[in-house]
Amino acid sequence: MESRRLDLGWMRIFAEIGKTGSLSAAASVLGLTQPAVSYQIRRLEEQLGVSLLKRQHRGVELTPEGQRLLDVVAKSVSDIDELARRFRNEADRPIIRLRTDYAFSALWLIPRMHAFSALYPNVDIQIVATQRVQGDRSDDGDVAVVFGTRAEFERQAVLLLPERVTPVCTQGFLDRHGAIATPVDLARARLIHLDAPEPSPWFDWRRYFAQLGVSRNPNAGQGDLSFNTYSLVVQAAIGEQGVAIGWMGLVDPLLASGMLRTAGPTLEAPDRGYWLLPPRTRDAQSDLLTAWLMAEVGIV
Repeated sequence: MESRRLDLGWMRIFAEIGKTGSLSAAASVLGLTQPAVSYQIRRLEEQLGVSLLKRQHRGVELTPEGQRLLDVVAKSVSDIDELARRFRNEADRPIIRLRTDYAFSALWLIPRMHAFSALYPNVDIQIVATQRVQGDRSDDGDVAVVFGTRAEFERQAVLLLPERVTPVCTQGFLDRHGAIATPVDLARARLIHLDAPEPSPWFDWRRYFAQLGVSRNPNAGQGDLSFNTYSLVVQAAIGEQGVAIGWMGLVDPLLASGMLRTAGPTLEAPDRGYWLLPPRTRDAQSDLLTAWLMAEVGIV
């Protein structure tokens, strides 16, 4: 059912008269009486100081002044009606809000959003990205993708991307600074760090080398770079500034395209990674998004 049109007063009345050429027909379309329409036109003519209509035996004809006014009014009424339709359509479109961090949104989610939009063109997604999302789900209706461990989340959380990391850099960096054949070679290289609280909630270089049993000479860190967001870490690696820790699932397309290449062993933390937290208050739209996220990583 079409929504009721906005009350535009004399403008809609005059536009309808111009369309139908009749006071009675305009009154019928607008659900008014013919005397009420006549009164509005007489009042408008008095305010403007010109005659707008010529009364004829059958219907009315616009005066030159009336035609000039109609040209403005008809376009204004049409534009307002179209804008009102857009407002209503936007208000009726379902919106899902997804909370996650900058790294997941920039490197994993955004490159895949066209696939979700193709499947569900009438569903809008609002992505709320922050430095690091907490797992408390304070917004009941939001879907969240949060980095952490199983112990931090409720039982219904689903592990989307287990933490698997490998050092990455460009071929150009290796050509200029020498090949990296062993973890010891890697420890001598210029490294790109992601700032994190201590102890780090994810693999950092210190934890990476410790798990491999490799010590890094303190002097080797001269010239290292450090960033507070992972997207910048990856951009620095692409820019041949050093070797970064690459999270599998986030840098896979860059490795597949050849923009980056691996430069060391892969390590895993099976109980740590990006977790999908469905909202406490579920609806059809949030179920669509959670099912799509799981399908994208191969969880049936």
